[in-house]
Amino acid sequence: MRPEILNPLFAEVTALKGVGTGLAKPLDRLKIARVVDMAFHLPSGHVDRVPRDELMTSDAGRTIAITLTPREYRSSAGRGPTRVQAADARGNSVSLVFFGGNAGWAKKLLPLGEPRRVSGRLDQYGQELQIVHPEVAEPGTEGEPFREREAIYPLSEGLTSRRLAALAAQAIARAPDLPEWIEPGLKAARGWPGWHEALVRIHADPADAKARERLAYDEVFANQLAMTIVRADTRKRKGRALVGDGRLRDRLELPYAPTGAQSRTMREIEGDLAQAAPMLRLLQGDVGSGKTLVAAMALLVAVEAGAQGAMLAPTEILARQHYETLRTLLAGLPLNVAVLTGRDKGRAREATLMGLASGEIDILIGTHAIFQEAVGYKDLGLVVVDEQHRFGVAQRMTLQAKGKAPPHLLAMTATPIPRTLTLAQYGEMDVSRLDEMPPGRQPIETRVISEDRLDDVANALGRHLSEGGQAYWVCPLVEESEKSDLAAAEMRAEALRARFDGDGQGRVGLVHGRMKPAEKDAVMAEFSAGRLGVLVATTVIEVGVDVPNATLIVIEHADRFGLAQLHQLRGRVGRGGGRSTCLLVRGTALSETSRARLALMRETNDGFRIAEEDLRLRGAGEMLGTRQSGDMAFRLATPEMMADLLQCAHDDARLLVDRDGGLQGPRGQAARTLLYLFERDAGVALLRSG
Repeated sequence: MRPEILNPLFAEVTALKGVGTGLAKPLDRLKIARVVDMAFHLPSGHVDRVPRDELMTSDAGRTIAITLTPREYRSSAGRGPTRVQAADARGNSVSLVFFGGNAGWAKKLLPLGEPRRVSGRLDQYGQELQIVHPEVAEPGTEGEPFREREAIYPLSEGLTSRRLAALAAQAIARAPDLPEWIEPGLKAARGWPGWHEALVRIHADPADAKARERLAYDEVFANQLAMTIVRADTRKRKGRALVGDGRLRDRLELPYAPTGAQSRTMREIEGDLAQAAPMLRLLQGDVGSGKTLVAAMALLVAVEAGAQGAMLAPTEILARQHYETLRTLLAGLPLNVAVLTGRDKGRAREATLMGLASGEIDILIGTHAIFQEAVGYKDLGLVVVDEQHRFGVAQRMTLQAKGKAPPHLLAMTATPIPRTLTLAQYGEMDVSRLDEMPPGRQPIETRVISEDRLDDVANALGRHLSEGGQAYWVCPLVEESEKSDLAAAEMRAEALRARFDGDGQGRVGLVHGRMKPAEKDAVMAEFSAGRLGVLVATTVIEVGVDVPNATLIVIEHADRFGLAQLHQLRGRVGRGGGRSTCLLVRGTALSETSRARLALMRETNDGFRIAEEDLRLRGAGEMLGTRQSGDMAFRLATPEMMADLLQCAHDDARLLVDRDGGLQGPRGQAARTLLYLFERDAGVALLRSG
């Protein structure tokens, strides 16, 4: 149960005075649905305002507050601007300009001959001073209505910063004083205020660095504490040691000697499996670094120790691909490998379920269907999760409940994560990195081409096909939308068919996210078998699809993709022995960020370096938003703050759990409140289950 002390913060935002259904809509666009969301909607900047008694040309470019008396209205024809000529106490003149054609509103705000306190940016336009869309104080306001420093908030249509500031003030007034969860020595050393004081200060003065840092730390600490609780819970559970005797691994005929990174990682995993505490390890490997071989070795250790292994893939295509890869790799060994996806029905499914329950099946590969209620294992000892970021903590816990004792877990991702973010995303896990490529893997040649040269690209594709090659052509959208001029996959496929399918051979296929899984799989199978020469696709081919003969990829509107996504897409080629090429087709108007992304893609094939740059260019909030664990993306901590605060928060969370009485001591009780305040679901779920 959420602590009662937090209830005022988790009330609907309509509990705030002045918020009806009309205002709730623009607030909802800013993801402000509850009082706590309003309190955490922090200002993005501020305006410094200078109070003046007299208009001065030297103030041009500044925001001023001044008392003016309207003298004359000047309206333009049609929807042109309305100008209100006004004067200060000394008779100096200024033009107050209102765009939008509503002269009546300007006249109502500024009646002729009646002094009003006005604020806005003073500009000089030729010989005339003017203020565009000034703020006008209510008549009869006591004291100075305009603050010298005023917060600027991220806005949505129908909202002003002043309105949000008033709502934030109400939200903060409802916020209780909460017990302190930060270790006292750390709080004193950093010079941080208390939680409630920090909220008050940041909304009053957005430049208050200590208040902003304190709130960011709370968010990062909540994240790290949730991870630490998950980790401690896993370590506390009595699992079982899996010690292999080598009888299967010794008979394995590998296509190449493992790299140093693969050998090191295999030793780390073998060491973890030999412990009774369940393994919780993340295997980070760049595209093509050989994660599947490491996973296969781990699964063989489990089978040698008399247990079963399961491998979970995010999509049907990948599950069946892993099944074929492992079946080929493990051919000749005395073990049974099976596959189970949502598509399997009837007798085939029943036979697989019976084989699992009897122990006849040693290794099962599949989609989330493998941890449905009806699926029971005789003795599940190891779970391998491919593309970890597609699975949440809750799903992982469901799967771990399938074993007699909690099974060991190896999570894999082909999306390299910057070191600074590994803690934030996977702080509960031990991490192994495959940072070497297997022998024979050639770097992919990457070229950037303007969309003006699309004909040249199509000609190159024609030559590639005539030589027996296959290619991917990636488009950002499924179909044209009113607001976008992006080339749609369907239109591109039609254009390529018109060009290359004239002989009736049907060499161009199309896959996109809106197709049914069976349809998608059928097209992918045609491409894998070499019956299709070109696969036009949206980003559904991003992860893991393996067609060695496909040595060319064209990525249209490459400037619209993030770095990590471009790197993943590029990794679809270069999987065979031949030389591969990636053509990044860019738009004509490039932002600085897009230019930097494309230059880096041309320069390097190193996924870990690309991940670090992606963090710098995109920010942590966006990158962390890809983890579907029920945890929210970070909204108070910026990437720069993350780099500074993560290690500190990680150490403090470990200190609290290991030394300061855990969550039972006084600081631990306060920390429980923190977990509920930031809705860190993984930690909260374990708190609820004891």
